[in-house]
Order: sequence, then C-alpha cells, then structure tokens
Amino acid sequence: MENFKVNPEFVIRDEQSLRSMFHATHDLAVQKCQETLDEHAQAFISRSPFLCIGTQNSDEKADVSPRGDPAGFVKVLDQHTLAIPDRPGNNRLDTLANIIANPSVGLLFIIPGFDETLRVNGQACLVTDPEILDGMRVNGRVPKLAILVKVKTVFLHCAKAFRRSHLWDPDQFRDRDEMPSIIEIILDQTTGAPSDRDEMRKLDEGLEETYKNTLY
Repeated sequence: MENFKVNPEFVIRDEQSLRSMFHATHDLAVQKCQETLDEHAQAFISRSPFLCIGTQNSDEKADVSPRGDPAGFVKVLDQHTLAIPDRPGNNRLDTLANIIANPSVGLLFIIPGFDETLRVNGQACLVTDPEILDGMRVNGRVPKLAILVKVKTVFLHCAKAFRRSHLWDPDQFRDRDEMPSIIEIILDQTTGAPSDRDEMRKLDEGLEETYKNTLY
C-alpha cells in the first residue's frame, strides 16, 4: 500500500476558513458550557462506569485512555473537583506521565444505554492523599494514586454520534471471533504468534486468568 499524500489545496489552515463552512453556533450550544459540576453533571457522573481521558505531553503527542469501574467510581469532591482512581494496568503510564508534563485534560463520561455523554475539561494533577484513596478501595485494595481534576468547563454532548453508530443496538454488535484475540494480535506485532492453535488457546486462557487476578 502506497503512503497517502493529502493535496495541500484541500487542507483547512485557519479557524476563519473552518467556521466559514458551517452555520453559526447555536446560542444554547454556547450557553450550555458550565464552569462547575451542577446537580445534573454530578448525577451523570454518579451513574457512569466508564470514561475516556485525553492528555498530551510536552512534545504535543496526544493520547486517549479508557478508565472503568463500577458506576460512581469517579468521586465528586466539590463543584470544581473530581478524583479518578488509577487501577492496575500495563505500566506504560502514558496518561500519568502526560499529566505531569501537561496538566490539561479532557474527559468523556459514558453511561451504558445513554446516547448523551458528558464532557469535562480541566487541569489535572496526581495525588496520593490517603483520605481520597481510601474511599476508592475495591476488593480491599486501595489505588496507588488518583487523578485529581480541577474543572474548567462542563457540558452535555448530544446523542448524534451514538445514534449514528448504533452503539447500544444489540443487532449491531459484532462477533468477537471476526478478529484474533488481543494477545494473538500483540504477538503478531512483536515476537510472532504461535501457529499451533492449542498453544494459542492456552495463551488466551492465561490472559483471561490474568484479568481475573489483576483487575485491582
């Protein structure tokens, strides 16, 4: 496959050119942006078991990471402050290192079955305050740290993206067997996956066992 090259004639290079392509922003879309977590935002967060957090390092390399736990795992400390527990992962620490380099973050809260999402932007830091962490204990295990977010903007995002994607429609769910397992893909990309299917099955079972034992 040849490397794709974009025609510079069709590259949009400034905000004025961008905005000229669209209608003016609706007043409600501007007014809905809040600076604090009101009762509706807090109610949404309390029901959300999943979020994505966007970060960027000092070299402007961007990253988006999923975070999930039982609904309400993100703690609202006050109208301006959220705390997100950091659970065991692959120890790449991309999100955490990015926050140290650049504290600006974007959060997208998702509730299963809801087509609307909640967007929160703010400034983050990493904390090890026992009073915060102890309230995030699951299965007797306390996270090593939490991501503390000082909220700058909060607003609900409309349902169009989720409705276009039919994300919650079971008729649109794909069979996971359409693609190799994650461990097979990673081995293909690195050291090479075994051709023996029994050996591959054992590796898949081992990963599932690891999931069970290391979620917290």
